[in-house]
Amino acid sequence: MHGGPATVKGLLITGTVGVGKTTTARVIGEQLQKLGIPHAVIDLDELARGWPAPAEDPFNMELELTNLASMAKNYRAAGAMRVVVSGVVESRAAARRYEAAIAMPMNLCRLKTDLERVRARLTERHVPGPLRDWHLRRSGELDLVLDEV
Repeated sequence: MHGGPATVKGLLITGTVGVGKTTTARVIGEQLQKLGIPHAVIDLDELARGWPAPAEDPFNMELELTNLASMAKNYRAAGAMRVVVSGVVESRAAARRYEAAIAMPMNLCRLKTDLERVRARLTERHVPGPLRDWHLRRSGELDLVLDEV
């Protein structure tokens, strides 16, 4: 992150499923706390967790952006100088929408690691079944999408 504590900024950590976005965001939050910098850490997956998702928005991005805008506003009002967000961002246009939702300049950071490592994490994280299978398939698909972006 650039700038001193007086600079209000966002950081959006993206990458394929299972790469470590949420863990990295938490660690950054811990470091900001040690530095005494007021901040918030937000996991986008939780903001989109509503069912059923509209057919035209299967990942609930609109709900996610609405919730993010509300939360970021509340955190800024409470004094947050940094907002660290973790989640999947599949395009530059989507990145601009997330930046608009947090209403502050945002740096985008993509985490990348070997897909074999990602798939091992996903296998440990999810019980065998359709959800795990989906995540395993999605990890490679999403990694390719992010490479193109």
